[in-house]
Amino acid sequence: MGKPDNRRDILLAEDDLDDVEIFEMALNDLALSYEIRHAKNGDQLLELLRERVPYILFLDIRMPCRDGIACIIEIRKHREYDRLPVIMYTSHQSKKIMETCFREGANFYMQKPDSIRELTGNLRKIFAIDWTSDLHFPPEDQFVISAGS
Repeated sequence: MGKPDNRRDILLAEDDLDDVEIFEMALNDLALSYEIRHAKNGDQLLELLRERVPYILFLDIRMPCRDGIACIIEIRKHREYDRLPVIMYTSHQSKKIMETCFREGANFYMQKPDSIRELTGNLRKIFAIDWTSDLHFPPEDQFVISAGS
């Protein structure tokens, strides 16, 4: 019997291919063992979730077919995704949208930073949490992860 696979299965729902590339570069800087799957719209995301529940989901808000808010609402309706950490990953800075994501069950709201270094630092914070034993829902005043937070 082989040793267990310790790779983290990461699902990124993001329609901007430049943002996908930047995200992957930041992940590489963390030296994690991971497999990344990519959904380019909300409908494809839901298909990929049905195939296999990932270790963690990073979910953009502005996407075609079904936006990130519609996706988090749909995800939280299904018990099989109760243990799935969902990190909103977006350039939106609207307080109203942040409050909606918090209320609908996202675990964090991570703003897209200006540099790969900042993104790497933010991802380091996310992956410092042991999501397998603690589905972390911070208080609302700690919900947003941005550069320097």
